[in-house]
Amino acid sequence: MFKRQKEGSVVCPYCGKLVGVNDSECWNCGRRNPGMWGFAPLLRRFGYNLSFVSIVTWACAGLFIATLLYDPRGIRPGGMSLIQPSSVSLFMFGASGSIPVFEAGRWWTLLSASWLHGGVLHILFNMLWIRQLAPATCELFGTSRTVIIYTASSITGFLLSTVAGIPLTIGASAPIFGLLGALVAYGRRGGSSRISGQAMTYAVILFVFGFLVPGIDNAAHLGGFAGGFAVAWLLNPFQEERAEHFIAAAVCLAATALSIVVSFIHTPGLR
Repeated sequence: MFKRQKEGSVVCPYCGKLVGVNDSECWNCGRRNPGMWGFAPLLRRFGYNLSFVSIVTWACAGLFIATLLYDPRGIRPGGMSLIQPSSVSLFMFGASGSIPVFEAGRWWTLLSASWLHGGVLHILFNMLWIRQLAPATCELFGTSRTVIIYTASSITGFLLSTVAGIPLTIGASAPIFGLLGALVAYGRRGGSSRISGQAMTYAVILFVFGFLVPGIDNAAHLGGFAGGFAVAWLLNPFQEERAEHFIAAAVCLAATALSIVVSFIHTPGLR
């Protein structure tokens, strides 16, 4: 089950056509090394083609439940968020901001914070935006490059938020703005101006909403948008995805998972 396939045919993980496991290029889509060094069947079995939307949704939901269960006495009912995990629990699982990064030295939370949420409505609205934007970004850039954009915009978003002095910050809205920035970059590079215009309209509306509603981290939104735009501009959507994009995406997801694990382990004084 876990062995590398050294001969025969495999399904190209990019276009779904049969190719030789050792072919240097897919005859149908032109992707390099479609057999992924013989590991393509194993990667498919473990969800290589699993929707990125599903990965984000289930991971965020699982972590939200975990933050509630870790400190049930600290749960704050009521308000706009309905049910809110405690600040201690969010810090424990990898919230970012000036306190975790500058005072506690937890720089890796720039990765983990985008997978945490502060309430039911918070996670619900963010997941709805993910379901709206991620499939379109995957279609234009490919899944691997979307993962890279998502991860990079999380870092730039929470970095700006931290530098701006926000004490504690979480949420998928930073990479959501990164996806909007990527769609704007797609249009500016010569793609559909309609897609770019619609993404910019969404971004402006959400920016204005962020200034009208208290407690929203506008610095993270701005940093996420800028990071998503810049990375998407570098990852030319009009070129085919390559194996190195898949490897980079796998590294991004592994680093993010590790950042959450390290956050949970490296929390002196809170246990």
